[in-house]
Amino acid sequence: MPDTVKQRNPRTLPIPRRTLWLTRLGMVSERLSRRFWPLFAIFAVVMGALMLGLQDSVAVETVWVLGGVACAGALGALIWGLRGFRWPREAEVLARLDETLPGRPIRALMDDQAIGGSDADSVAVWQAHQARMAARAQSARPVKPDLKLAARDPFALRYVALLVLAVGLIFGSLWRVGSVGDMAPGAATAAAGPAWEGWIAPPRYTGKPTLYLADLGDTPVQVPEGSTVTLRLYGQAGSLAVEETVSGRPVEQLTDPETPFTVRRNGALSIDGPGGRDWTIAVRPDSAPEIAVSGVVETEAAGRMTLPFSAADDYGVTGGSVRITLDTETLDRRYGLAIEPDPREPITLALPLPITGDRREFTETLIEDFSEHPWSNLPVTMAFTAEDAAGNTGEAAPFAAILSGRRFFDPLAAAVIEQRRDLLWSRDNATRVSQILRAVSYRPEDVFRSETAYLRLRVILRRLEAFTDYGGGVTAEQQEEIAQALWDLAILLEEGTLADALERLRRAQDRLSEAMKNGATDQEIAELMQELREATDEYLRQLSRQAQQEGQQGDQQQQAQNGESMQMTQDDLQRMMDRIQELMEQGRMAEAQEALRQLQQMMENMRVTQGQGQNGQSQGQQAMEGLAETLRNQQGLSDQAFRDLQEQFNPGAQSGQSQQNEGRNGGQGRGQSHEGEGGQGQGNNQQGQNGQQGQPGEGSLADRQQALRDELRRQQGSLPGQGTPEGDAARDALDRAGRAMEGAEEALRGDDLAEAIDRQSEAMEALREGMRALGEAMAQEQQGQPGQGTQDGDMRAQNRDPLGREPGSMGSVGTDESLLPGEDVYRRAQELLDEIRKRTGDSERPKIELEYLKRLLDRF
Repeated sequence: MPDTVKQRNPRTLPIPRRTLWLTRLGMVSERLSRRFWPLFAIFAVVMGALMLGLQDSVAVETVWVLGGVACAGALGALIWGLRGFRWPREAEVLARLDETLPGRPIRALMDDQAIGGSDADSVAVWQAHQARMAARAQSARPVKPDLKLAARDPFALRYVALLVLAVGLIFGSLWRVGSVGDMAPGAATAAAGPAWEGWIAPPRYTGKPTLYLADLGDTPVQVPEGSTVTLRLYGQAGSLAVEETVSGRPVEQLTDPETPFTVRRNGALSIDGPGGRDWTIAVRPDSAPEIAVSGVVETEAAGRMTLPFSAADDYGVTGGSVRITLDTETLDRRYGLAIEPDPREPITLALPLPITGDRREFTETLIEDFSEHPWSNLPVTMAFTAEDAAGNTGEAAPFAAILSGRRFFDPLAAAVIEQRRDLLWSRDNATRVSQILRAVSYRPEDVFRSETAYLRLRVILRRLEAFTDYGGGVTAEQQEEIAQALWDLAILLEEGTLADALERLRRAQDRLSEAMKNGATDQEIAELMQELREATDEYLRQLSRQAQQEGQQGDQQQQAQNGESMQMTQDDLQRMMDRIQELMEQGRMAEAQEALRQLQQMMENMRVTQGQGQNGQSQGQQAMEGLAETLRNQQGLSDQAFRDLQEQFNPGAQSGQSQQNEGRNGGQGRGQSHEGEGGQGQGNNQQGQNGQQGQPGEGSLADRQQALRDELRRQQGSLPGQGTPEGDAARDALDRAGRAMEGAEEALRGDDLAEAIDRQSEAMEALREGMRALGEAMAQEQQGQPGQGTQDGDMRAQNRDPLGREPGSMGSVGTDESLLPGEDVYRRAQELLDEIRKRTGDSERPKIELEYLKRLLDRF
């Protein structure tokens, strides 16, 4: 700017005064923070330490040294700040504002025209420029201060000081700052005067914080019942006295240096003397816990009982128990229960509590098995009790129920269990029990299916009669011994150790029929249905092996071709059993019993070959084809879900004209309309090798996904290779596929197509892994079979003798295999002879095997 330029007075500039004032204030705060932040940091650290009471934890000399250092640092910081602090001048404020405005209008307004003052046009241009700059200056806004101190405090010491101050404010007290005055010179005399401190500590189980009496105001103080008040009195004895009415003791003045007592009721607390205080204490009572039965008793077929209950307490339940006593008033005192019972203590069980989480309110389940208890299946009364940490107890209303135990569906087993109960009821029933058991077993060929069970009963009878006739009565130890033997006998009669699959199948059918007659629960029927399914599978495998050994497979196929017999797959049997279970769940017991009778008749007359399926396929091949069909169906569902997702964003996709359109049937009818019936294009649904429909064509996507998951679960039940690493890997992969299908079903029901597609992709990947593992299992199985998996090799594998030896060449009875080379031939021969005798004593083995073993014993 030339020297001839004249400048205006800043006060005449058209700038709002509020803008200038706020900008100046921002510059002041900016300079104060930059010059005095060390002083603020020292002050925050000192105040935080004093509020935390650190001065009371160290020696007085240390306090003085640290105080001197703090004062020196504060003085230095103050001097350094004052020397560098400058009040912002008006020209600096205008320059700060001018920097934020375009064209520097404030600087332009302070200048005068240097040349052209005599030219009217030049003067007009200059005035127009000044008017434009004045308008810009009038629109000026306050400038925000720059309070960043990172460059001046690279170690963030100001934040450390602020943290110390915050901790002191939260966890400390402003009253503690005054204790520094007691450390000043000349204050020793004042410190020797009377003083006090005290606090109220609630019980630890409440989780409440300790209250310092010095920090409490005049309002009533609420504390939990059982809180401990501790007071410490300093100074000359008797100068301070404590009066309280909260502990329940006689009202008197306490002058002991330390006075602890427990809060029991509402009242007042006061300290009489110099600096004394008064407080009003309100007790929050500790209520007793509440407990109640929240459900009904459920019993599994094996006898385990489950009973849900709920409990609540204001501070948490710490324990509980249930006391079970026999309900003699509702007990039917007939037969063996007519006499007075032996004294027996009530059953006391500890209630399960949550391991983690809140115990103030929870719901748990009592799970126990009382099948072997003498009160099993008798009416009892259950008394639930809960306890809290304060020792308060709460009791639920007495709960009357039948003490759940195992139910025996075999009539003979039920009779044995009833006599066991009578014997445990009273030892005086021993004679009656022996008479009834002898009467039950009078015609063993009519009631016993196993010779072993009959022999066991005879042994039990002889011991029981010997105890009664010659022992002067049954003792408590003998009572327990006979009861345990009767329990084992009942289990043998109920479950049996049947090696014959047909006998096991009949037993499962009889138990299910008996359960329907006796009104068993849905859970018991479901377990018995599962037992029937397993027995049916085992029976089919036995028939298959028998057909191979007897060479009847060709006759069966010939009969099927001639129409003399009806072909029936395992899936047909599964559907029949599903129908029976559905009828029972609907309460149509008569129809269910008729369907079960038809199934029994069919199983008695049928002859099936499990080893060879349709078209000569093995079980593994059928499983592989079934999984492949399931994979195709899952791919179709995934394709349809993807198409539905597209239609949400492109409604025109329903026309079905695109070559990428999968159609409503998912993978079927490529290029067809979504609303059609499903073209006969790629992947047409046909009846699968295993007899199931490939994919349901009706219902929503979620229903079809559920049906596909159920089909996969059914296929898992007949998967070969069990027990091998490859077979276990295939089952694990199919389990993952089932869980992914379940997630896809839930997502479809929630209209979350994107999530459903992800879960379906996981299911397809798991199915592929399962098929690969199943293929490896089938390859391993074929390698391990004699004859490389041919029918002749399978026949040879099944024709081993009971000792696992191959038959001799040319059909001879002997074998060329050496038993054990070396010097231990005689020892090995003795071991084999002992094993033959052991197997001969097992009456559950097939008759043909027992005859063979007896011939071996006769010969050697």
